[in-house]
Amino acid sequence: MTEDARSARTERLLILRLDALARTAAALPHAETERLVELATVATMRAVALDLLAADRARGIWREAHARHPVLRAIEPAVELPRRLAA
Repeated sequence: MTEDARSARTERLLILRLDALARTAAALPHAETERLVELATVATMRAVALDLLAADRARGIWREAHARHPVLRAIEPAVELPRRLAA
């Protein structure tokens, strides 16, 4: 698999994960939804750290998800993530 194909696959997986999270958010307790957003955030940072996804593209995917799914805008991860993961 080429780097471009791997990056495109990672993008698709993140988009699908955020869309699925938004669809189920209304049926879950707020704390559970926060946890799922937190896990998606960590997964995104790991993908960027492993060069599976460009940081600019990751920010764009989250921005697009927030535009498509207002429920995601209202949810912030409950735990501050370590800075070394964000690098």
